Amino acid sequence: MSGAGRHTVPVDVHLIAVRDGERGPEVLLSRRSGTVYAAGHWHFPSGHVDGPAEDVVTALVRETREETGLVVDPDDVRAAVTVHHRSPDGRARVGFFFEVRRWSGTPEVMEPEVCDGMGWFPLDAPPEPMVAYCRAGLDAYRTGVGLALHFQEPGDPIGHAPAADRLRVVPRSTGPGTPEAPHPARSVDMRETPRSVHDPA
Repeated sequence: MSGAGRHTVPVDVHLIAVRDGERGPEVLLSRRSGTVYAAGHWHFPSGHVDGPAEDVVTALVRETREETGLVVDPDDVRAAVTVHHRSPDGRARVGFFFEVRRWSGTPEVMEPEVCDGMGWFPLDAPPEPMVAYCRAGLDAYRTGVGLALHFQEPGDPIGHAPAADRLRVVPRSTGPGTPEAPHPARSVDMRETPRSVHDPA
């Protein structure tokens, strides 16, 4: 397909900053505020790629500094998971979630007009309410997959709700020359112990 009929979607980047806490790994989250979408909900520091000249790693480093004050070396950025998302109103986007374990500085709210809180939370016990899209990225990251689908339905809440959890993880390839029976994308119940999609159920 070419021309006006070609489908395009926004691309955004999400920071999964991880540190060792007293009771296990912790992740950095911020709370949206003001007149922005999903005000009052927790999410990862994130933002859009600024046009075709900016790659996703550069965007992640830039957004991290703009929103948290942390300085990240691009060489310390690790691919975590990519999420193909559709919001309740039918708009789609692709989000690249990156893990970072090294940085310079101390996180703080740098954009108070859109963020009124920031803190470290247990990886396995994030706060509520949390943006469903970002929670899907976090849960997919915890399973160890590289790609996930999160297509919400009309009427689904903006915040994560177990009864409307649309996360579907896509199994990783085993690589060329390694025959394997096909695995369909499947939903994940995060009330279970997080595991790889290749582990037996």
